[in-house]
Amino acid sequence: MNLFDVYPLFDINIVRGQGCHVWDDQGQEYLDLYGGHAVISIGHSHPHYIQKVSGQLQQLGFYSNSVVNTLQRDLAERLGRISGYPDYQLFLINSGAEANENALKLASFHNGRTRILSAEKAFHGRTSLAVEATQNPKIIAPVNQNGHVSYLPLNEIGPWKAELEKDDVCAVILECIQGVGGIRMVTPEFAQELARLCRQHGTVLICDEIQCGYGRSGRFFAHQWLGIRPDLITVAKGIANGFPMGGLLISPEFKPEYGQLGTTFGGNHLACSAALAVIDVMEQEHLVENAHTVGQYLMNEIGQLKSENIKDVRGRGLMIGIDLTVPQKEVRSALIHRHHIFTGCSGTHTLRLLPPLCITQTEADQFVDALSQVV
Repeated sequence: MNLFDVYPLFDINIVRGQGCHVWDDQGQEYLDLYGGHAVISIGHSHPHYIQKVSGQLQQLGFYSNSVVNTLQRDLAERLGRISGYPDYQLFLINSGAEANENALKLASFHNGRTRILSAEKAFHGRTSLAVEATQNPKIIAPVNQNGHVSYLPLNEIGPWKAELEKDDVCAVILECIQGVGGIRMVTPEFAQELARLCRQHGTVLICDEIQCGYGRSGRFFAHQWLGIRPDLITVAKGIANGFPMGGLLISPEFKPEYGQLGTTFGGNHLACSAALAVIDVMEQEHLVENAHTVGQYLMNEIGQLKSENIKDVRGRGLMIGIDLTVPQKEVRSALIHRHHIFTGCSGTHTLRLLPPLCITQTEADQFVDALSQVV
């Protein structure tokens, strides 16, 4: 049997990681400024993380959601406190797509509606309704084209207002910093008016914080820069530092019913121990603050590079987009093969930086120096 060949791969076999660095099977070290799609939040192979997860595995790796799991309750309390949402409820699943899928489903249960508003260039996942809310026709199969979703321009409130005034919109789903869409920023003015309109017309506001959340923006959630309080918040990626996990933070206005949502693996003992270890490290090492400080430093340093091939630098915290006048593929390849630095990309001309939140100023300088040599 062969692997189903759907991923274009770099011919590099990564076998070990530590902090913001990884090593291939030839012993070559790389600086990781991509974190495996923003998944690595506290750094590779953090000793506390290893201790907590391995210790839990020695006791119990998994049992179903038919019994009490106090780790889930501990995680809900800790996540509510660190995020600023102690009054919200938590539903645990396995991935970002599942988080968005359940958020959209819960919104429809809540108001009985079926229409969804999503932003142009949005990415919300690859399953069922989540992929329909993603503006990429290449990954939307015919079975997913069900007419539920309208895509509207980011930061232009007029079209959103016109749709919401029809009083039939179930939910608005919004990345407050678009990731795959190219690190496109939502403005406070747009976000606040959109939130007001959602409240006025009985529409559920969902903030997709899967990539931009969990400390990456320099606040726990990216929407906290915008002065809004969504009804539902979806998280994944950095929540468990590489262990498959997702979550849905749910306003107290939503009342649960038995059987309404469900999952086999979500919130299992190993996943919860990983997520609790992440919160421990984030608090002890002040990683949200570090994301803000080092991210701002990194953007300032990149902005000062004198290169006609750098068109724009934008982002918040450690979610940074660098628009180039040359194809990003060439620059990204040079960074990997000549300077041994991993970065991400968006479209044909944007580099995307999503390093672990523990990155240091020295490591940031290493990237800036390498970038200056390839652009």
